[in-house]
Amino acid sequence: MRLTRAAMIVAAFFSVGARAPERPPITGISHLAVYSRDLAASERFYAGVLGARKVADPENAAGARFQFSGTQFVEVLPAPAGLGASLFAHAAYRTPDAAALRSWLLARGAAGVGALEQGAGERRFAASDAEGNEVQFVETKTSAAAIPGAVSGRIIHIGHAVRDRAKEDGFYRTLLGFRPYWFGSFEPPKVDWVSQQTPDGRDWLEYMMVGAGSRVSEASLDARQLGVLNHLSLGVRNMQTAVTELYRGKKMTGRHDGPQMGLDGKWQANLYDPDGTRIELMEFHAVTEPCCSPFTAPDPEG
Repeated sequence: MRLTRAAMIVAAFFSVGARAPERPPITGISHLAVYSRDLAASERFYAGVLGARKVADPENAAGARFQFSGTQFVEVLPAPAGLGASLFAHAAYRTPDAAALRSWLLARGAAGVGALEQGAGERRFAASDAEGNEVQFVETKTSAAAIPGAVSGRIIHIGHAVRDRAKEDGFYRTLLGFRPYWFGSFEPPKVDWVSQQTPDGRDWLEYMMVGAGSRVSEASLDARQLGVLNHLSLGVRNMQTAVTELYRGKKMTGRHDGPQMGLDGKWQANLYDPDGTRIELMEFHAVTEPCCSPFTAPDPEG
């Protein structure tokens, strides 16, 4: 009996003192994947205009990756038959241990967790966020060095349409640990943009709000509007220099707008790929006071 009671006391002690496994790090953005109805035109934009390097896509041989650095890229996929107005395929984030993060998510009942895939020097898996968007997590050992000649070597944020902020917060903020960064609107107190940084880095996800409480109605979501909402942002140190180089190279010939001052106090300019997906150039740091809310986390490195 004494041994049994002692064993029970020891077991109880370790049970009380035990801590739940910590979430493996999520360090930043890996890529944005979009669909294209004209892959050759997409290549002319991402490689010819933005200067990204085209490489083979290990996930889909029919697609391609356009790298801005060794660890960040746009993945362009052929549009499947019957695709609707949205060309958003998935968003992806970096982690140093994809297998451990996958196990961590499975243990917490995360939705849509897929198999661990491996190839081309990386490991990755997919899951689903609270609104059913595909989210990938990618582990890679490649260098983060910028691609020579690219307009930017740094993706600082991605954004996509969100209808229920509270539901998405349950996934990104409560479960994964994303941290508030900034929110704003052209018409406060409405909220159109909600930014949250990755848990262990300074890149961020921007909710592009749709529906009640925002300026964007569900009825307005045609292909052009969705191309604006579902976007990627490239960090630049100086907007004037970046845009001047594009004009000097006669690359600013397609649809574009800006530069203009964003409501977050940062200079930005927008280019659009041939299918209408917005690629935003943005300076790393605000130069005026932001509207609507202060920044609540440090800016991305740049």
